[in-house]
Amino acid sequence: MKGSVLIVDDEEPIRKLLSRLISLEGFDVLQAAGISSAKKILQQKEIDIILCDVKLPDGNGVDFVVELKAKYPLSEVILLTAYGNIPDGIRAMKNGAFDYIVKGDDNDKIIPLLNRAAEKTALAKRILHLENKVSKKYSFDSIIGKSKSILAAVDMARKVAATDTTVLLLGETGTGKEVFAQAIHYGGSRANKNFVAVNCAAFSKDLLENELFGHKAGAFTGAIKDQRGLFEEANNGTLFLDEIGEMSLDLQAKLLRVLESGELLRVGESKTIKINVRIIAATNRDLQQDMDKGSFRSDLFYRLSVFQIKLPALRERVVDLELLIQLFVKQFSAKMGKSIQSFSPDFLEAMKKNEWKGNLRELKNVIERTMIMSNGNELSVETLPYEIRSNKVDSFSTFDLAGAEKLHIQKVLQYTNGNKTETARLLNIALTTLYRKLEEYQIK
Repeated sequence: MKGSVLIVDDEEPIRKLLSRLISLEGFDVLQAAGISSAKKILQQKEIDIILCDVKLPDGNGVDFVVELKAKYPLSEVILLTAYGNIPDGIRAMKNGAFDYIVKGDDNDKIIPLLNRAAEKTALAKRILHLENKVSKKYSFDSIIGKSKSILAAVDMARKVAATDTTVLLLGETGTGKEVFAQAIHYGGSRANKNFVAVNCAAFSKDLLENELFGHKAGAFTGAIKDQRGLFEEANNGTLFLDEIGEMSLDLQAKLLRVLESGELLRVGESKTIKINVRIIAATNRDLQQDMDKGSFRSDLFYRLSVFQIKLPALRERVVDLELLIQLFVKQFSAKMGKSIQSFSPDFLEAMKKNEWKGNLRELKNVIERTMIMSNGNELSVETLPYEIRSNKVDSFSTFDLAGAEKLHIQKVLQYTNGNKTETARLLNIALTTLYRKLEEYQIK
């Protein structure tokens, strides 16, 4: 089925003729004798194309287009008239009609016109589906956690998303700053505009300036044509400046000027360009210390930090580990074609004891590596990297000699990265003795 068509015409013979003609082309056709009956059908069924007469007993089709496009923006409206009227045609198109044709004279144009309208509607629906998918992917619901610290951060982000306020995200590497930035963007009024991200630490000063502000042709060797910068790409949307603490002082001054004036200068250009961009910045540095050292401008800091959100490190939200592991296991199961359903208590215990200096990024990498190593449908401690596996040690009494010996062997093994010959040498025991103790204490 190509789509649904609603014919709105008070002349029954014309409705029947058009209905038969259009249904033979593979469209699902409905009929209405006037505007009121058309409204009832539209409330009950999703219609792709509305083929509407201009002169109806209960209204004017040209005026009806405005209401239709306001309520059903994805539906296309084609107006039919018995007499061609240029002013009406112009007004119809301005009101949002797909086209305006004359009955009888243009009958051969109806089917091609319907096909084009159906293609446009299908494309609009696909775009809307993708936008909804993107919006869902980057929504606040995508931020996993039930700890007080992460819930507090999400609550603050939700509140600031509804505004145009500049936001500064603080937190260690891998805590999810870009995820929060995306959620703030897609949770606000700029959601249907561009979200543009740049890592300020990934470019030299000159390259970063060119990336942010663009350049005029001839500004430097190799600049053969004008180039828009990321500020212009993000116009009316959001620009996410990650690792803002790595930006040079010269660029900080230029950034401040843009934030205060709403205007920018391309490299080599003398004429300013007006822009309207929301800024979300992020850093893992202590900008207060950097200001004291003179490596970060205080005026820029206060301009950026109108609203600060501190993202907790993973070790501060250990209660969320199980949920996060489940999420990554599900993601990688789909990607790798595996059916891993669970993980052992020992696995979770070892994960909880890890420091997670790389936070979520490190956790995701560990889960991916573990799933590659796993052969069953449950993740076990044996599939973990050695440095994490060795975190899982049995509790023992202070006076338990065997327990203390086991812990000491594990620590030396960790120090030697699992090299048993070197471990035996450092412990001043024979290699055979080490293997016997490894078996005795079930150290793997």
